[in-house]
Amino acid sequence: MAVSDSLAMYGQTQAAGNDIRVEDYATLVKRIAHHMMVRMPACVQVEDLIQAGMIGLLEAAQKYDASRGASFETYAGIRIRGAIVDEMRKGDWVPRSVHRNNRRISEAIANIEAREGRDASDGEIAAELEMTLDDYYTILKDNASSRLFSFEEAFGGEETGISQETTSMAFIAPHDNMQREGLKQSLARAISELPERERLILSLYYDEELNLKEIGQIIGVSESRVSQIHSQATARLRSRLAEWQKTGAD
Repeated sequence: MAVSDSLAMYGQTQAAGNDIRVEDYATLVKRIAHHMMVRMPACVQVEDLIQAGMIGLLEAAQKYDASRGASFETYAGIRIRGAIVDEMRKGDWVPRSVHRNNRRISEAIANIEAREGRDASDGEIAAELEMTLDDYYTILKDNASSRLFSFEEAFGGEETGISQETTSMAFIAPHDNMQREGLKQSLARAISELPERERLILSLYYDEELNLKEIGQIIGVSESRVSQIHSQATARLRSRLAEWQKTGAD
């Protein structure tokens, strides 16, 4: 479905009783799509992300309830990101080696930090994986360029950003509140305990919505290094939330 076709469906949103013009938020879809594009492999076109995001925008317009307290733009942003991720999940473009390496890195981090009682360093992770530091950085780069990281992909929730996570709780069904609240608390704690630079990069990327080049200029490293640190931060979060993933749904 083309973007123009998606916009043509606007009349359907009025039936839901929302006085929302989706045309007014088309730029929001484009901004989010371009922001998420840096986490996609080269074979993905930004037009694909925009198209998926428009579907999310239309669904947001149909389902938005102002009485829940969040602004439409905030709610729509969550739905747009979720729709893009869902569309990317449908494609068979993530090599199995990427998933395997992600698990290996998370397990290595968990083993080191359980043994040493502190944050695992890059060199220690590479040694645990029995590879050189350059090879470890190559894997991080491959992971970053081959898949989109998002909190819902990693942990099964709808939240896609750090600060937006709290707002999105207003739209979760009542029977899910206890489980999501547990995730929210565990995730917030895990993020707060990340090494400072990893925490800063996640904040700048998800909260401030800066791209990797802009973040690199702020912290004084290359764009590729920001990508590596971002990948390592997500692996560290997965390793630290592994226990929650085992017990959170009980």
